[in-house]
Amino acid sequence: MKKDDLKIIDFHVHIGLKEHWHEWIHAYQRKARSEYYERYEEMIDPKRFAAYLKDHQIERAVILPEISPNTTGVVSNEYVMNFCQGHDIFLPFCTVNPSLVNQPAQEFRKYIKMGAKGIKLYPPYNYFYPNESCLYPLYGMAQEHRLPVLVHTGSSVFKGSKIKYADPIYLDDVASDFPDLLLLMAHSGRGLWYEKAFFLSRLHPNLYLEISGLPPKNLLYYFPDMEKDIDKFVYGSDWPGIKTINYNIQAIKELPLAKESIRKVLYENAAGILGLK
Repeated sequence: MKKDDLKIIDFHVHIGLKEHWHEWIHAYQRKARSEYYERYEEMIDPKRFAAYLKDHQIERAVILPEISPNTTGVVSNEYVMNFCQGHDIFLPFCTVNPSLVNQPAQEFRKYIKMGAKGIKLYPPYNYFYPNESCLYPLYGMAQEHRLPVLVHTGSSVFKGSKIKYADPIYLDDVASDFPDLLLLMAHSGRGLWYEKAFFLSRLHPNLYLEISGLPPKNLLYYFPDMEKDIDKFVYGSDWPGIKTINYNIQAIKELPLAKESIRKVLYENAAGILGLK
């Protein structure tokens, strides 16, 4: 495909300063030879980072905070909101750590008013199950406002993470109890639960497979029937955990999938979820 054939939505972009993250995060990203380190001043400047994304055909990028002091670090909601301000390419999400906040829904409401376009939850980093009752008012609020909820599922290499909280099965309750909630499984059950995540995405019309952190060359091994459920796959890079922002985009373009399927994965499915169509 030619460079100008496709538009891209990246549903999984982390931003932040070096001091926001623990050392083991830096070790992982350096192992990936991420350009975040080679071009650090550019990557932490909103205007220059927006230009970097546009250079790689990325039309919109979901920008994620992270409040996980026990595992990865803290990139605050406020930092993300300020970073995204004035740049239409950025779609700021917020996060809530139920271990630190007594009323998750009220915290979510605050950031909706500030312009959050969705929310990401980190069960294995914040030590909660996604179907806990304390989160149900938050899900109700997201459903009411038609804001997507991105939930980490599957493995993590980072110190302190507890994978038992990342089993996709807990989203069966949430998808059933909130049938109009736009719900995405970040990393698609990575490692232990690919088959389970795929099954759940076919069972629930509102549950999607977000494929950040997965080597594209292995996607058809993890999901042999990927094209049968192609409307449910959403691209994310998990930047800066890869070398360049388009490293996995190019690999997805080379998969033996129909061109229309690649368009859906890289843009159309996410555009529908985000209300951009």
